[in-house]
Amino acid sequence: MTITEIAELAGVSKKTVSRYFNHAELLSAETRAKVEAVIADTGFVPNAQARALALQRNFLAALIHDNSDRGVFELVEAGMTEALEGSELALVLQPLPPGDAAARLRSFLDRLRPAGVVLLPPLSEREDLADICAQAQIRCVRLGRVRGENGLACDDRSAMATLVTWLVRIGHSRIGLVGGPESSLTAQQRELGYLDAMADHGLDRGPSLIVSGDNTFESGISAGRLLLEVSPRPTAIVACNDEMANGVLHAAAQAGVSVPGELSVVGFDDTALAARTLPPLTSMHVPWTAIAREAVARIMSGTPQTQTAGGFETDLIIRDSVAPAVTT
Repeated sequence: MTITEIAELAGVSKKTVSRYFNHAELLSAETRAKVEAVIADTGFVPNAQARALALQRNFLAALIHDNSDRGVFELVEAGMTEALEGSELALVLQPLPPGDAAARLRSFLDRLRPAGVVLLPPLSEREDLADICAQAQIRCVRLGRVRGENGLACDDRSAMATLVTWLVRIGHSRIGLVGGPESSLTAQQRELGYLDAMADHGLDRGPSLIVSGDNTFESGISAGRLLLEVSPRPTAIVACNDEMANGVLHAAAQAGVSVPGELSVVGFDDTALAARTLPPLTSMHVPWTAIAREAVARIMSGTPQTQTAGGFETDLIIRDSVAPAVTT
């Protein structure tokens, strides 16, 4: 059957049926019920290719990432997959190398014309990529901290301050930080939270206790080695993501420093990796799957990206990589 035949059976116009399939809000409940009844009786399924041609976009939701943090990527992918279940949209994954991300994104949008895109940090922090989506008239949802408070994010600064304060309460006063990339707004917020808590408790927060990484396991090893050479050595090290925290665990093992006996290590994001390290990693849980579900809801509803969502709460997940500081 065709949309024209469905319209005739329902006693409505062809445009009305088209609006129904495109989820237009202009239809009355009575008109919508007429169309639904005919579709149910006939078992009609619209031609996806024809609809895509008419709408000038495909029924795809794209997750755009730079492959820098696989743990967060996997959580967001899982959340989007869950949210898209039963919908007319399919998920497509698109990595973008940072060097030519703008050109690659423009080409991707021109070729696939997705219904919407989700930008994962750190790509989400780039205004030029958001502008490319706007110019292409494709819905864009940005995850993590972005300028102008437009991203879907938790309060990273407060979460980090809470984490450090907890370490202080169990006796740690020499606390090192493995920060993220200096250009990352999310990493900046997490470092500010560390500085806030250390200042609140009157503790040393000098440059020797802060080493920047690039969110990778390898940079965590390098940063961990540097921090373990500081004298006096930190009794706890917090990393701005789980990958770098895992690197710190390896650096400690290589240096013969026991965790958590001589050194406590904490990550951030609570990715799947956190439960698989040895010892299992204490980490600040960021609800990336819930954030991803909200991103999909915005793509499907057409909510402007400039409207932020609240209620994304963090939670400290305590595992075996932390112990109270030993007093001497």
